[in-house]
Amino acid sequence: MKRHLRTALTAATAVALTAALAAPALAAPSDGGHDATRQAVRAAVADGVPGVTMTVRRGHGTWAATAGVGNLKTGKPRSTADHYRVGSITKTFVATVLLQLEAEGKLSLDDTVEKWLPGLVRGNGHDGRKVTLRRLLNHTSRIYDYLDDTGFQQKYMTADGFMKHRFDEATPEELLAFAMANEPYPESDEPFNYSNTNYVLAARVIEKATGGDDYGDEIERRIIAPLHLTSTSVPTTRVTLPRPSSRTYSKLVKPDVGGPTYDVTELNPRLAYGSGQMVSSSADLTRFYSALLRGRLLPPEQLKEMKTTVPSSRDTSRYGLGLVDRELSCGVHVWGNDGGIFGSNSDAVTTDDGRHSLAVNFNGDWSGSTDAIIEAEFCAGRGALPVAQQATRMVPGPVGS
Repeated sequence: MKRHLRTALTAATAVALTAALAAPALAAPSDGGHDATRQAVRAAVADGVPGVTMTVRRGHGTWAATAGVGNLKTGKPRSTADHYRVGSITKTFVATVLLQLEAEGKLSLDDTVEKWLPGLVRGNGHDGRKVTLRRLLNHTSRIYDYLDDTGFQQKYMTADGFMKHRFDEATPEELLAFAMANEPYPESDEPFNYSNTNYVLAARVIEKATGGDDYGDEIERRIIAPLHLTSTSVPTTRVTLPRPSSRTYSKLVKPDVGGPTYDVTELNPRLAYGSGQMVSSSADLTRFYSALLRGRLLPPEQLKEMKTTVPSSRDTSRYGLGLVDRELSCGVHVWGNDGGIFGSNSDAVTTDDGRHSLAVNFNGDWSGSTDAIIEAEFCAGRGALPVAQQATRMVPGPVGS
């Protein structure tokens, strides 16, 4: 689900943001190589994002910056070391583990969902016997997205529902039940239909193929530990973020409708499961995507599979296996993913050779443009549009993107 909210902040929020903008906006020292990026980060805060934290990795060097605030009540700035919920960036980790299992001969991406999860994808026209694991990973399965189910939305995505159920542990089976209560997406000439349900199922397949280990344990053992991603985790039911971290904010209303700003920092991340459960930092995400594209996590055959794309819902991007190929305005291609979960919007990308990476997070889910920041970093001096002329992106919804 996508959001397009462009409403003004409440008076208290506006005061906090005004104070933040009046002070020096960025924590990082001046660096002429990132002037356009710095301008785009400031523009995001001016557009209404409470605070931004980001890291750029070029070769062996890194540059990090923040803008705005991490706490609207106290005015405390964001930290370049902030932990945050990464939403659908989790999908790249899940897809990587499945491809590792394929490389080890433990499964095939041409296996059906029914083979690994018998009887789980059934009802209202859904049939796991006709869906392969590959079609889960590239969103061509046509399986209904549990986020689109009205029952799920009423229970978790309205203000009243979220406040009542934010600490519930939604099981994978509950999330799948929301999806199976609906018909599959209709067949068409363009088979791509983004569905968070695909990655709930993919995570369950990992657990089946590894003898019952939690999919998060496999991500820890296979990716987090080898790459020394010290700020990255797959929390189970921990409702708080590791320190340092900022508060996160949401409108908790329908798109294009104004309303109060809610602090949504604490929640049970199991609500998103394999579609968006993870926590990380900008530094860790740049390290992960750089290592992935450099071939440190997958053999060449599996990395090639991951980078085999289908047209997505956005004209400038194509979707691989948990990995998105984006063509920027200057013709540069970057690989990565973005993700949204209540109060947190994130984006992480890298060049094909893994040598130039960027990860950014907003601690508000209703405004701002991570696309503009990416364009500024990778296209400055290459004929990119000025930041002010770039279209504002469709911001990810509260759980998956």
